Order: sequence, then structure tokens, then C-alpha cells
Amino acid sequence: METPISGLVNFVKQVFQLDKDWLSRITMAMIVMSLIWGMLGIIDALMARIQEAVWATSSNFILTSQEYYGSITLHGARDLFGFAVQLEIAVFAFLSLRILKMEPRAKWFMNLSFIIFNISFMLLEGPIVLYPTFNDNYFSAGSWYYLAPLGLPNYSQYVLSPLWYIGMELLDIGTYMFVIWLIYHFYLASKTTKEKLPIFTVYALMTALMIAIGWSGEAAANTWDLLAIAGVTGMNVIANQIAFWILGHSIVYIVWMPAVASMYYLIPLLANKPLYSDKMARIAALMYLIFSNNVPIHHLYMVNFPVSVKVMQEVLTYAVVVPSMLTFFNLWATVKGASVKINLISMWISISFAGAIAAGVTGISNANIAFDSIIHNTMWVPGHFHAMIFYSIVPAGFATLYYMVPMLTGRMWYSTKIGWLHMIGYMIGTTMVVYGFDALGLAGLTRRAEVFPRTPVYVTPELISALGALIADVATLAWLGNLVLTLLKGRTANLEGLSIGETINTVALQLGAPELSGFSAPSVIGLIKAEETKIKSLFTRMKIIR
Repeated sequence: METPISGLVNFVKQVFQLDKDWLSRITMAMIVMSLIWGMLGIIDALMARIQEAVWATSSNFILTSQEYYGSITLHGARDLFGFAVQLEIAVFAFLSLRILKMEPRAKWFMNLSFIIFNISFMLLEGPIVLYPTFNDNYFSAGSWYYLAPLGLPNYSQYVLSPLWYIGMELLDIGTYMFVIWLIYHFYLASKTTKEKLPIFTVYALMTALMIAIGWSGEAAANTWDLLAIAGVTGMNVIANQIAFWILGHSIVYIVWMPAVASMYYLIPLLANKPLYSDKMARIAALMYLIFSNNVPIHHLYMVNFPVSVKVMQEVLTYAVVVPSMLTFFNLWATVKGASVKINLISMWISISFAGAIAAGVTGISNANIAFDSIIHNTMWVPGHFHAMIFYSIVPAGFATLYYMVPMLTGRMWYSTKIGWLHMIGYMIGTTMVVYGFDALGLAGLTRRAEVFPRTPVYVTPELISALGALIADVATLAWLGNLVLTLLKGRTANLEGLSIGETINTVALQLGAPELSGFSAPSVIGLIKAEETKIKSLFTRMKIIR
């Protein structure tokens, strides 16, 4: 008989896959921690949306301003770094080593990276040891201060504890250790095989290099902050801000690259056709590496830079569109004429493909200096990058997790219907959020506006985005519940010895569109009419209607 203690032990064993090999264990640990930070970040975002919705409807607040601004910052830190970056490293490490048939080396280095990376977020939140008086928004509330650097003694009115910057420094160290471990294994692969790296691993390598380059400016700026706090150096605010924003743009492409890699891997596999052009895919990967890290100043068009520098940044920003166009054409040509079966994996990766195009269009407009002068620092900008996250990055992540979870756990998904309800609810909710953000931006509302005129042009989009966030969050919680049930009660799947492609096809068979219990469309309509007649009869007897 299972006791509560043995049940808890079994749950932990299933969640962290403690009976599996090291690569499966570290991958699952990273996925679990990424989901923890991701859910906390979603709660932060929802609180900010509720704060604005309450103001829009009643002129009141439910949070202090410190909690509101802190929630926005912690949402970004937890979801962009703790969730997205950690998850992509986990996916790239696991699938790349499986594809290359490599045994992991320097396991201690990866273990240490994992610990340092996740500890950093605890320092960003503040002095946890002071609980229950501790407010986890104390440090992060200062990070949206107008001047950069943020909260430094003698350089800004709001002074943060050095723990905030130490937390950022540990985040930088952990991130660099992650990518060093990845790049080291690609180096080993290049020594043991004369064949070209598969396309998926090419994009994993390019992403590791993009992280190394993109993080350099932020790491330099944060180290500079710490030296200024210690009184070792002075501070040039604009130079520090430019260095920091090298990551500000490249992070969008860094977290999008796993989606691109997943599309290159899954679309030919699901279409049962070879990639239209292998060479074009490799050229696009190189172009992403070259252009994605070189356009930080387009976030600073309103700063007093020479016009020639701004125009150069505008041109370079448009250049990033070229590898995206190569990617979309390549994948479209690959799938053209193919018969693709409808299942959750194919639906999520299709959403990622179409969503990247839809969200990317708003990014192109951001790069235009004239348009940027209108929408600069308005809610249009969050609308753009949330569209990229909601419509392309996260859908590709779900497409990947839907086959990786059975690969890691040996269990099929507990409920296919919950999976489809999750997808529908998620897309409805996120579309409402993006629409609300874009409408607010075009109406001129600045980012992080806690207080705004209570007129319909602002109130309506605020309420739409808040309701959409709630719908998307509930749908995501349903997926998380499905994941837990899968770990505990999912049907055992015999996936041993199967290739990744065979595993994906096996899982996809389970995740097809659910049927309405065998009913045809006419029978379903007849059933609805019969129930309607019963309800009318009941209301008549109750004298509610005649």
C-alpha cells in the first residue's frame, strides 16, 4: 500500500526522472525550473494587467506602485531568462546530443551552470531571508527607472542593493557556462565526424554563439555597474545604456532561434519530404548570427545620436529580415503539395510559422525612424515582441515539448482533449492581449503606464488585454495539469530504440484532433435541438417563459 511519503517520493522521481541517464535528468531539471520561473513570471504579468484593469474601471489600485513596477520587471526576467533561455538550452542540449549520437562530457560543468543560473533569480527578487516582511518587488521596482544605469549611488535617486547586480552577474555567468558547454560539444562533434552538422544542430550552434555575443554588452554594463557601486570607476550613462541594449534586441532573436530550429526539423518530418534547400538554411543561420546582434541603437532612436548612425541601424535592422524571408520561403517550398496530418504537433508548429510572419511585420515597422518617432516607448512595442513570443516562440516550444515529454518520461500524454482545449484557449487569450497592446500603442499610451485617462480609447483595450491574459493563463494551467497527470498516470509508451523522427510520429498519432464521440454533424445538431426542447419545456413548467 502506497503511503503519502512513498507517493511523494514517486512523484519527485517521476518529475525529475531520477531513474534515467544523466542527460535526461539534467534536461528534465532544467525544464521543471524553466516552468517554475515561467509560471511565476506569468503571475507577475497578470498582476500588472489586473492593476491596470482595476484603475480603468474604478480609479483604484490593488497593488502599490512598487509592486506594479516590480511585477513588470520580474515578469521579463523570469519569462525571458529563467523560462525561455533555460528551456532552449535544455532542448538544444538534449536533442543535439541525441541527433549527433554523442555522450555528454564535463557533466560537472553543466550541473554547476544549472545551479548558478537558477540561484541568480533568487537574488534578483530581494532579501528572501526577511520573510514575511520581505517584498519581492523591492529591488526590481527600480529597474525601470528612466536613466540607465538603474539605481546606482550618485547616479540616480532610487538606489538598489548591490544584490540586484550580483544576481545579474550570476545570471550572466550561468548563461555563459551553458553556452560554453554546448559549443564545446559541437567542437567535439566536428573532430569526430567529417559530415556537415544537421540543420537543427547548426541552429543550436548559431544560437549558442548569438547568446555569447548578445550577452556581452549586458555583462559588460552590469560589471561596470558593480565597479561604479564599489567606487572603482565612474559612469557614462549613455555608453552604459548602449552596451546594455545590445542584449535588448538580440534576446528577441536568441529566444526565437529554437522556434526556427524546430520548424526546420519538424516541418520536413511532418510533411515527409526533404528540406527544399539545405544550403539556403545554412546561409540563413549565418545571416542571423551576423545581423541579430548589431542593431541595439534602434531602441534608442530618440537619443541624440548622429542621423547617419540612426540610418545605419535602420538599414541593418531591415537586413535581419532577409534570413527570415529565406527561412519562410524554404519551409513553404518544402511543405508545398504535401499531405500533413492534423495533430497537436503539426498545429503548434504551423502556428509558429504563420505567427512569426504576422508578428515580424510589426517589427519591420518598429525599425522605421519616422514610425518609431510616433510609437516610441508606447504599448505598440510590447505588442510587437509579445506577438513574437505568443505566436511563434511559445507555439514552437509546445510543439517540441509535446514530443520531448514522452521521449524523456516514456509516458504518452494523459489527455489529448485537454491539449486541444489548451491550444484554443491560449490562442484566443493571447490574440486579445496583442490586440489590446497594439490598440493602446496606436492611441499613444506609453509603456508601463500605471495611470492613464479613463476614456474608451484606453479603457476598452486595457480590459480586452486583461481578460485575454486571464484566458491564456487558465489554458496554460490546464496544460500544466495535463503534464503532471502525464507524469503520474500517463500510459507507458514503448519508445526505446526509436529514432527521434519515429518517436515524433508515434506521439503525433496519439495527438490527433479528437472526434465528437463518433457523432456525425447532423446527429450533433439533432442532439443540440433535442436538449434545447427539453430546456424550453423545463422553463415553461417553471413559468419562466410561456
